Amino acid sequence: MTGTGAVRTGPPGALARLPGRVPPLVADAGLAAALFLVTFGPGRVADGTGFALQTALVLPLVWRRRAPRAAFGAIAAAALAQWLLGVQLPADAALLVALGTVTARAPYRSAWAAALVAAAGAVLAAARWAPEGRFLASAAAMTAAVAASALLGANARVRRAARAERLARLERDRDERERRAVEEERARIARELHDSVTHGLSVVVALADALGHARPADACAVTARIAETGRQALTDMRRALDLLQDAGPDAGFGAGPGDDRRSPPGIGQLTALCERMQAAGLVTRLRVDGEVAGVPAAAQLTVHRLVQESLTNALRHAPQGARAEVRVSCAPGAVTVEVTDDGRAAGTGHPASAGSTGSGRGLTGMRERAAAFGGVLEAGPRPGGGWRVFVRLDPGGVP
Repeated sequence: MTGTGAVRTGPPGALARLPGRVPPLVADAGLAAALFLVTFGPGRVADGTGFALQTALVLPLVWRRRAPRAAFGAIAAAALAQWLLGVQLPADAALLVALGTVTARAPYRSAWAAALVAAAGAVLAAARWAPEGRFLASAAAMTAAVAASALLGANARVRRAARAERLARLERDRDERERRAVEEERARIARELHDSVTHGLSVVVALADALGHARPADACAVTARIAETGRQALTDMRRALDLLQDAGPDAGFGAGPGDDRRSPPGIGQLTALCERMQAAGLVTRLRVDGEVAGVPAAAQLTVHRLVQESLTNALRHAPQGARAEVRVSCAPGAVTVEVTDDGRAAGTGHPASAGSTGSGRGLTGMRERAAAFGGVLEAGPRPGGGWRVFVRLDPGGVP
């Protein structure tokens, strides 16, 4: 649908994927390789057993984000074997990295269990390798390192959850904007169809009624006017339906020569509108003041539709022989529209009035059109009989 807002270009969650980001497996492999090289060297790994333990401690980090609990379990098992064999290796730092990943990504129960295992390992390591008389200090230092790693992981979990919630909120806002845009577009199309079809059919019905009482010499003219009104109604309907699809200039329902569905009616077409109403039996007088060329096309369409709906109501509900007057005043920054008739509708007024039997959809659409340009519609019976519609528009207030 044209003009209904932004269109999705990817599945939900696409906002979270940044272009050019390094795949997690590649990043984790790089981390494992860097830690292996930093902790590997003369005096650190003495023999084949040390090399095997070094590899067992570091290699599981490659899968730390894909399988955090399994990676932590494998590293903890390697650390226990290292402790049992009495081989002290700097690669024990891999256990802290794995612990941070578990607390950041695994369920809370697994995170607590991993933290307790790491803390127990710190105490065991201090008991075995701490200098004499420094057990408490060593145990406290290593336990503090374990706690810091767990806290860093928990902080990463909180930040990731907050980011996910923020992205979800952005997507919900985007969906809401799209939904509102679609609803506004549908309402706009509904107003266009209502105004054009109601007006066209009202004029055709009035002319058809007149045809039954027309003299044979006038019947051809009335029939031609019916055909012309029907064609104009079809043109307006095609223009509204074209909003539902991205149609090309030649697409549609077989428009004839001169049928410009892309150009909406404006103030310049009010003369033809009043002539159609006159032919249908409503004597209509038009007066346009000011410079029309300075009024935007969208505002001119609104003026045309307001006048059209007002005259259609007068044609349908005012008695035979009623007269209507249309005044349009174009000034810099404002356009005023006033439509009056001198007839008396059945009951308390036109169908848009409070005591009438109509649905009021036409008046609702008129109010929405006026509100789009900062205007407030005034509609009601006149003291001496008949009906009055007045609105002041602010074309400059619309982008």
